[in-house]
Amino acid sequence: MIPILLALLIILAVYTLASADLLHGVIALSGISLISALIFYLLRAPDVAITEAAVGAGVSTVVFVWAIRATTRRASPVKNAGSSSAAVLPEDESL
Repeated sequence: MIPILLALLIILAVYTLASADLLHGVIALSGISLISALIFYLLRAPDVAITEAAVGAGVSTVVFVWAIRATTRRASPVKNAGSSSAAVLPEDESL
């Protein structure tokens, strides 16, 4: 059971790093914390498991989602044929 959970932990960690959407990354981090809590419980460390579930999956997720909501998204840079530093401005801003 533990090797399966460790493999799932690695898959979620890679997905977190490869995810382009910040919210998806935060949800994957929350899953990592929950799986870690389950591993700690299976290793007979229930106090560590409860702490990891409460802090890792609970408080950290809320703080990260709050921080994402407090920021604004910017358009990704667009590369022109002659210029590599061109960026797209949001619709409501003008030069």
